[in-house]
Amino acid sequence: MIDNDWSTKLKNIEREFDGLPPEPSPAFKKMQSEEERRAQERAQQRAAAIGAGARLILVFALFGALAVWPYANHCGAGWFGYVGAEAVIVAGGLWVAFTTWRYRLPKMHALSLVIALVGLVLIASEVLPRTGYASVDPRNPPQLWCPETSTPPPSTGSGTRLAPPSAAEEANVAFPTSDLVGERVRYAAKSMESRWQESSSDLVKQLRPQRAVLERIAHPESRLPRDP
Repeated sequence: MIDNDWSTKLKNIEREFDGLPPEPSPAFKKMQSEEERRAQERAQQRAAAIGAGARLILVFALFGALAVWPYANHCGAGWFGYVGAEAVIVAGGLWVAFTTWRYRLPKMHALSLVIALVGLVLIASEVLPRTGYASVDPRNPPQLWCPETSTPPPSTGSGTRLAPPSAAEEANVAFPTSDLVGERVRYAAKSMESRWQESSSDLVKQLRPQRAVLERIAHPESRLPRDP
């Protein structure tokens, strides 16, 4: 024990002779390491607070988007998109809650839990009336899927039955004039029809002598001279 004391004293003397400060004690080293650890934790907390604040801003921006939602959200795909946005709010609140719990940020942690709870309430207000777990207006109940709308057939004022559309009208309906493919199909049909008419007229002209011969054979009295 005495040797250890003399060795430490000699080291201190050497440090004083070299102009160095005395060697810190173990308690001072422990206190210094504790201060460094606390400073590092404070820096991490500041960085986590900045990150959590940015995430909270994004979540609040999504709340504002729900308030001015520009699409129809009563049923169908629009409703699913609206509920999906509310689910993203819940996920964002839980994400911020996890980060704030890890870095010991109690105020932001409580705020993130409130955000997640509000998101769950919004989802429940949309889902429960459509699943039968909430009271709704029986005359106009909310629906999950949009009903199919069918246009009634046109009717005349006198009650007469409309005539069926012609082939040209059906072609016009099937191929609108603005459609390039429809224009090409109609042009091809007209050209084929004109060619058929030309070929049929040529065939009639070619068969005209044979037709005259057949008429003479069928009616031989037409070839006999008439009595005066």
